[in-house]
Amino acid sequence: MSNVTLKIGGRQYAVACADGEEEHISELGQLIDDKIASMGPAGAQNESRALLFAALLMADELHEARNNRAKAAATAPPSSGPSLAELAPALEQIAQRIENLATRVENT
Repeated sequence: MSNVTLKIGGRQYAVACADGEEEHISELGQLIDDKIASMGPAGAQNESRALLFAALLMADELHEARNNRAKAAATAPPSSGPSLAELAPALEQIAQRIENLATRVENT
């Protein structure tokens, strides 16, 4: 196990992660920090609420992307690339990592 220090909303959080995942976790932390920064004054509210709203905004973006992908797959001609069914587990894993990271950050 490794530890990564994330700077989110002006605070630092130590997060444990698997060896080799440090860069990925740092990138996810940067996405969260960017989302809070994009919230303007709403991102300056108390820490828990700012993280909650950032997570909700990111979940909404993920939801939109899934819906758009499903619509595109329904209207797209068959392709020789990976199918939606083949991509779904990887996308679910990414969503789970985001949720786990948000939980760890909130519990820190």
